Amino acid sequence: MASPATTAALRPLDAMDTTVSGPAEIAGVVAAHLGLLGARADGAPGDVQDGGTTVSGRGFDTVSATVNWGAPGSGLVDEATVQAATGVMAVHGRRTGLPAGLAADYTATATGVLAVQGLLAGLVGQSRGVAVGHVEAGADRAGLLAVSQYLAAAGADEGEAAELAPGGPPFTSAEEVLFELETLDPGAWAAFWRTLEAPADAIRAGWRPFQFRYATACAPFPPVLHEVTRGRPLAEIRRAADVSGAEVCVLRTLAERHAEADGAAPWSFRPTGGAAPRRPVSTRKPIGPKAGVGPLTGLTVLEAGRRIQAPLAAHLLGMLGAEVIRIEPPGGDPLRGMPPTSSGISARWLALNRGKKAVEIDIKAPADRRRLTGMAAGADVFLHNWAPGKAAGLGLDADDLARANPALVYAYTGGWAGRIDDAPMGTDFMVQARTGVGEAVRPEGERPAPSLMTLLDVLGGLHGAEAVLAGILLRERTGRGVRVDSSLLGAADTLTAPALARIARGENPRRPAGFRRPLPTADGWITPADRDARAAAAHDLTELPTAEALALLRGHGLAATTVTTDLSDLHHDPRLSGAVHLDAHGAPAVPAPWSFA
Repeated sequence: MASPATTAALRPLDAMDTTVSGPAEIAGVVAAHLGLLGARADGAPGDVQDGGTTVSGRGFDTVSATVNWGAPGSGLVDEATVQAATGVMAVHGRRTGLPAGLAADYTATATGVLAVQGLLAGLVGQSRGVAVGHVEAGADRAGLLAVSQYLAAAGADEGEAAELAPGGPPFTSAEEVLFELETLDPGAWAAFWRTLEAPADAIRAGWRPFQFRYATACAPFPPVLHEVTRGRPLAEIRRAADVSGAEVCVLRTLAERHAEADGAAPWSFRPTGGAAPRRPVSTRKPIGPKAGVGPLTGLTVLEAGRRIQAPLAAHLLGMLGAEVIRIEPPGGDPLRGMPPTSSGISARWLALNRGKKAVEIDIKAPADRRRLTGMAAGADVFLHNWAPGKAAGLGLDADDLARANPALVYAYTGGWAGRIDDAPMGTDFMVQARTGVGEAVRPEGERPAPSLMTLLDVLGGLHGAEAVLAGILLRERTGRGVRVDSSLLGAADTLTAPALARIARGENPRRPAGFRRPLPTADGWITPADRDARAAAAHDLTELPTAEALALLRGHGLAATTVTTDLSDLHHDPRLSGAVHLDAHGAPAVPAPWSFA
């Protein structure tokens, strides 16, 4: 069910026809999002190994998309094998020190969103004179995009700023209640633990790994901190959070999320800029069809993003041809120097921001705010993920900038989209905790725990780019500016949709014990395809070299692939359809997640 803001008049694919087929896990996401964007579906999504999607109607030529797990002959045949090959299992498993599969279909979900992006970009390109007839999206490239920051850090000139070792949240109260702790302030961190009478040396030693867990996907802080919370009732822990300024979020179950889910779409659209002109207009002159020109070539995106979500969304728009200009504070983005670095620039920062221009603006200064408003007057998109209410307080909200540019697409990528009344801080791990993702990503028999891989920041960035593309297409079709909102909550709902659907059918939402568990060999790990996992587990592979173990399974007709445990091996992995290369600073860069023709 679409959200109230996504009305028939504000759906970019209204009156368009679609057909969808492909691997069920991917095609289901594509079909759901196209439907929420207003397209009419021609039958149910077909489940085939490599499938195609088409969108046509209302003055547009047909745009088609192909989705697949990986290149033919790569051995990447489903979610499990893609997670294994692209390093997702390695990063998700850092908390325990062993590679581990995500029980949720993460790369399939990301591929579905990327395919919809490609279709929207193709339609936008057509409306602007850039011929795009076909787009291809593969789950292997989606997996690489998901680990791109970790891959960049693995190939940097120096080591990590924090130790890569097992450990991390969630914490447990005396009542055995699991909870996440969040603060971005070292003072609040220290005050929280002092209130609970934790040892001073453990408090000091714990901050850095806790702070860097977003970057490292692990947090090896002193075990005594876990012991401290296990000795305190939840009420006392909550009081410590209240007095310190930290926040606590108890892990919710998928059943609890299902009971409260509002059925809203993962994005919303609201017109801005006053009455529509007689016919659609674009703020840029159309450019003729030309090989190598992206569908957004000629468009300008202003991005005032921090951390991952908004910068990744803008990065994807840049890959589609847009000129992206980052709005940075005086002195530049401090994250440029975040270790590890390549040629003196943060490798993680480059993974999200390479190729962007930058302008330093002090948004607290009236003169600079006027300057930013002037820049927005000549732009196509303004994208940010500031704290809720900050833009309005600065006079830089959608209606403010619409007065300077009625055709502006104003995009906000937030945490909760105003849909949760008692929402905690809108960060990745808190949203995972609040929405049941901690259950969805781990099978039965494992304690629920949010992944320390930034699942929702990445998927939220993908949703943000998808929302912007939908907004641009609306602008092209109606001539009006539009505000588009996306959120980490929307990303969580997309990721957990299959589990929530199982609850609606009266089924167990969680995967069975041992699901997507890699199998050890004498010198590494392999992962069988989901359909072959039970048969593969019947073989003892622990004494066999990996190559022999794979040969054994394949000799029995079982599909399996090697688990990538060292991300630097991705540079020359023949299984992947797109090559990892080095950018101008020597930092690893993943290929664009789509191919256009």
